[in-house]
Amino acid sequence: MNSHAIAAGHAERLATVDALLPEMPALEPVEGSVSLSATAGDSAAAGLSVRTEAGPDSVDSPWRALVEHRLEARLTGPRPEAALDALLTRWDEHLKTVAPPGDVETAATVVRPSRDSPGSAELLRRGFAPVLVIAVRPADRLAVTGPPATPGVHIRPAEADDLETAVGLELELQRYDAQFGSVTLREGAEETITADLSKQLGRENPTLWIAELYGRPLGMVRVQFPGDTAWIRGRVAAEKVGYLSSLAVAEQARSSGVGTALAAHAHQVFDECGTDAVLLHHALANPRSTPFWYAQGYRPLWTYWQRRPAVP
Repeated sequence: MNSHAIAAGHAERLATVDALLPEMPALEPVEGSVSLSATAGDSAAAGLSVRTEAGPDSVDSPWRALVEHRLEARLTGPRPEAALDALLTRWDEHLKTVAPPGDVETAATVVRPSRDSPGSAELLRRGFAPVLVIAVRPADRLAVTGPPATPGVHIRPAEADDLETAVGLELELQRYDAQFGSVTLREGAEETITADLSKQLGRENPTLWIAELYGRPLGMVRVQFPGDTAWIRGRVAAEKVGYLSSLAVAEQARSSGVGTALAAHAHQVFDECGTDAVLLHHALANPRSTPFWYAQGYRPLWTYWQRRPAVP
């Protein structure tokens, strides 16, 4: 079965799984990629393994291994889980030739539609864990009055004097998420975060807001508007896509309503600019963020299954 037939069967199957999934055509090779295929009886799989690398000082390095091998898969037939299992066998054979065993700075990652559950047991048996999620929140077109006020909480655009506060909150967030495998703490993280956040302060069209609780700055939220989200827009069936980059609340202000107020403010901003859907990443094992985001109207759209090291 050729890759286009597999892709057509894959798309037909997923159309009944999740209406917010985008179109997924046949996989086309890119520079540095390896095409894979496998069959299991009447079922078939096509895959594309792509190797990417990030420097330890890059903005992206805390959120990934320095070397990542990522597998995109298309599955068709009556037993998609068997087809995926056969594809993973082929992929493991490839990884053993390109990834050093036991290197924790290499990761093997499979990104799958969250509601496409066949194959999950096969991934678990091979040492993969569901580490990260892209969650989606469709726009609330009925929200016309603005978010309700939270007593004691005031939200305002971040200014130059807020840089130290914003950096501290982002570092606290990274340290907490590092417990769940979605973040790697890097040397020089404070300098990298400082350089990144300083670009977002004092903008005419704000992308970073500070939450004050009775006058103390104890939370922040960062967003990307539809004009800046081309890098992730293809992950959802929507035209105008916003991205919620991060939301952080100081430990002493948790459960005070600051986080909920920040999320409501961000959603109001997105709705005002006509966003169709908002995406965000969160650590699936995080006992705070997972229930929080789903209480704000999000749900899983894509799940990152990861094995790190790529070759145990």
